[in-house]
Amino acid sequence: MCELFAFSSSKPTMARFSLDEFKRHGCATGTHCDGWGLAYYYGKYAQIYREEKPAAYSKWMNFLLHHEIYSKCVISHIRKATQGEINLQNTQPFSRESHGIIHVFAHNGDLKDFKTHCVYNKYKPIGNTDSEFAFCNLMDSVDSLWDKESPPSLEQRIDVLSELFSKWSRLGPSNIIYSDGEYLFAFANRRTQLNRKIEPPGLYYLQRNEETHKRLNNLIDMNLKASTTEEYITLFASVPLSKESWCPFKENQLIVCQDGKII
Repeated sequence: MCELFAFSSSKPTMARFSLDEFKRHGCATGTHCDGWGLAYYYGKYAQIYREEKPAAYSKWMNFLLHHEIYSKCVISHIRKATQGEINLQNTQPFSRESHGIIHVFAHNGDLKDFKTHCVYNKYKPIGNTDSEFAFCNLMDSVDSLWDKESPPSLEQRIDVLSELFSKWSRLGPSNIIYSDGEYLFAFANRRTQLNRKIEPPGLYYLQRNEETHKRLNNLIDMNLKASTTEEYITLFASVPLSKESWCPFKENQLIVCQDGKII
């Protein structure tokens, strides 16, 4: 199964994925050889980098490592293909525009016969993965919420997403990172564990403040832009990425973040 990583921060943060860790997860020490992607949010816009090649041997990944890219929200994905060919259109994270906002989605899991359970209206898949089918289903479901004079409330968004994610989890393992440019949503169901069993937790999370954030973990180096405000950051990952006390998600748990805080 694929691996996910994301963070939400109270102020712009620079993420450097090290050659020794992140790239090795993408085919050197792991089996996630089928592509990688990174999405950086800048307000309502998201800049996305994707490649269908293994991250461990990616020159493009190496290029990104040497450039300062600051963002308050990052979503990333390393792929091990279970459905769909190995190509760029099947590489995550996926994105779609709705009412002037870029929505970004990354999924880890295996949703059986997803096409037979959903009807697509405005948003159509480009590739042929269950993950993109699910994202288009999500976008069709949330699009009407935004078709009003004011943005939908958080409660309205949670109602729609909770119903969708609950339905998907009955089709197979499903772990999701999704952002609508304002909130970061993380949902965990089950995933294949080291014992080969498919069981919880599907994700882990870690909260940091200004002090704990300075102790960089083994996977991601995070530098903050100078600021007089207090720093908060919440990280999400398929597996713990450091020796800190990562918290496992409960089965079918949804966590919502904004500006680094779980709300």
